[in-house]
Amino acid sequence: MDELDSAIVQELQRDARQTNRDLARHLGIAPSTCLERVRLLRARGVIRGYHAEIDPAALNRRVEAFVSIRLRPLNRDVIDSFKAALIKLPEVVAVYVLAGDEDLLAHVTARDLDHLHAFLIDRLSQPREVVTFRSQIVFQSAQKRVHQRLPEE
Repeated sequence: MDELDSAIVQELQRDARQTNRDLARHLGIAPSTCLERVRLLRARGVIRGYHAEIDPAALNRRVEAFVSIRLRPLNRDVIDSFKAALIKLPEVVAVYVLAGDEDLLAHVTARDLDHLHAFLIDRLSQPREVVTFRSQIVFQSAQKRVHQRLPEE
């Protein structure tokens, strides 16, 4: 990615709903150049999609937690199948495969603490592959919505 690609990506992260004409104007380039660059970024997989950011509370998801999970037996098939099953659950927002003491990290949401507790006990602890899990409730969070390219070293 060159500087123009990076600028396009940064601007689209800031506002993906802007028109190609507005994007080109912000970047000081011709609309045709902008459109072709965005198409190439999508074709290369740099831009993977566009989405609306929704308030979790509007979806009755007022409690967030991160759940560290240890699995056994530990092999690729177990990890892949458990990860696939976990991400299908409505409470699960994201699943990460980790190195270290824990094998997976799941970002989960629930309507309240009772629902989170029921999810952990009734759903997460039941599969035979789960050896142990540990949950951490989120009180507050801050996220970057615009990611910049890190410098090469």
